[in-house]
Amino acid sequence: MRNERPGVYHSLFVTVPLLDLHAQYAPLRESLLDAMTRVCDSQRFIGGPEIEGLEREVATYLQVPHTLGMSSGSDALLAALMALDIGPGDEVITPTYSFFATAGAVWRLGAKPVLVDVEPGTFNIDPAATIAAITSRTRAIIPVHLFGQSAELAPILEAANRSGIAVIEDAAQAIGSTYHDRPVGGWGAVGCFSFFPSKNLGGFGDGGLVSCTDDALARRMKLIRNHGMEPKYYHHIVGANFRLDALQAAVLRVKLPHLPAWSDGRRRNASRYRQLFAAASLAQVVLPVEAPKRNHIYNQFVIRVPDRDRLRAHLDAAGIGTEVYYPVPFHLQQCFADLNYAAGAFPVAEAAARESLALPIYPELSEAQQAAVVNAIQTFYRG
Repeated sequence: MRNERPGVYHSLFVTVPLLDLHAQYAPLRESLLDAMTRVCDSQRFIGGPEIEGLEREVATYLQVPHTLGMSSGSDALLAALMALDIGPGDEVITPTYSFFATAGAVWRLGAKPVLVDVEPGTFNIDPAATIAAITSRTRAIIPVHLFGQSAELAPILEAANRSGIAVIEDAAQAIGSTYHDRPVGGWGAVGCFSFFPSKNLGGFGDGGLVSCTDDALARRMKLIRNHGMEPKYYHHIVGANFRLDALQAAVLRVKLPHLPAWSDGRRRNASRYRQLFAAASLAQVVLPVEAPKRNHIYNQFVIRVPDRDRLRAHLDAAGIGTEVYYPVPFHLQQCFADLNYAAGAFPVAEAAARESLALPIYPELSEAQQAAVVNAIQTFYRG
């Protein structure tokens, strides 16, 4: 039976939620309440020192000159595309296997998402397929750093630079991840991040951020997030309301110093899963691949298994939370039927959609909880 906390399960044994935000909140409670009280006492809820402080601190963390708070990770993608003047007649290459916003932002602007398959090991965009998809109409490529691990950027950046194509990094799940020892988000024209509560750095609601190394592009995105307005009521371009709230910024400033330790905790738990699965000798379970020269920070710990849906039901009955990221690739989504992709067009992504299952990986997860997860999977496959 489920209790009143979403994602937390009861059983006769150890219960393991997919994510336990209470465990993160409890030790930070007073600092978080103080930060929110500071904003309430100031009555500065839009813009101001909390936004500016967060932007400075995240820019230092990401090793980039510019960051701008945004209302969500989805709006960060939209603002990046708008800043690059992408619209009808343009093509933007994206992986077919990702969270919906990656392709949705392209579609909203009237541009065409050109979908490509992913690598079987990392689930990230296939560089060879990406390069093969470039045409004279390609204006941007959006590699997604899925589940907390960087995509293979070098060949994509090289091809994009040759053709004058912008690279927008969808780093919504990957703040703190690195590629060749440099943080993601500073390799392409723009990096896009999400502060959704389930992320490694999560707020108390929706929030996001863009990172950028180009001064002019950063200024344009700053205008876009505030209706193209500067000064007040003088509009240089047509933008939108993509502002991050000051309350969210204050919460994120409390959490940001803890992010490296939380990422280390997720990596530690990933290593423990590998040990437990090795001891269980479960040939049916394919563990996440850590690619060379990329620091995986495990926003998700995604395994591949046969009979995924029955296993998930079994784990649910055992009190273990799981999730499927993602059950339907973009090319099979009803809303993208006009793109005329058929089933079988991207076999790696389709196999991932059938077989992938995310297990609990949050940093506060205990060894006993992880053992319970692996034991339950072992029971399913061995009886």
